[in-house]
Amino acid sequence: MKDKIIRKATELFLKLGFKSVTMDDIANEMAISKKTIYTHFKNKTTLVRECAFSVMDSITTGIDQICALDSNPIEELFEIKKFIMQKLEDDQTSSQFQLQKYYPEIGKKLHQNQLEKMLESTQKNIKKGIDQGFYRKNLDSDFIGRLYFMGITGIQNEDLFPIEKFSSKYRTEEYLEYHLRGIVTPEGLITLNKFIKEHKTND
Repeated sequence: MKDKIIRKATELFLKLGFKSVTMDDIANEMAISKKTIYTHFKNKTTLVRECAFSVMDSITTGIDQICALDSNPIEELFEIKKFIMQKLEDDQTSSQFQLQKYYPEIGKKLHQNQLEKMLESTQKNIKKGIDQGFYRKNLDSDFIGRLYFMGITGIQNEDLFPIEKFSSKYRTEEYLEYHLRGIVTPEGLITLNKFIKEHKTND
């Protein structure tokens, strides 16, 4: 039952927002009593924490599986982007900012975990790209990893990028291309252009 509550609550939190969804809403959606929820979760904050890290774990597992395929580094980033876009639709992209506003301790911990994971995967991607000749040899992988993380999280800020003007899909695709064009070699640029062309054809 605990896992079912987490799944339903996560769905509602991402769709409607962490603040607006109440324990009563979750109970009503699941046709269970609120008491049943409190049997597994001390309070709403505890439930929010479980849901937030459940999403994080799901995304981390998916990224690890993509990286394990050992594709070329440019294809790897496109596949990760595609996977994350499937996970988080337009109406869900502001959820992290809500988390930081209404549950700052959870938001801070989640942000730190995301940073650590992205630094790890980005640095591996850059090393592979350099070794295979797709990325420039003089890259500082730690700096680039932090810059990439700052951009990926920053483009979700709807004050800077209002959803009615910049869809989540547009923001993510444009930023990935921007990131890659800054680090590829001439050979890597040929591969990048190929992926951009194929990607736009398939959309």
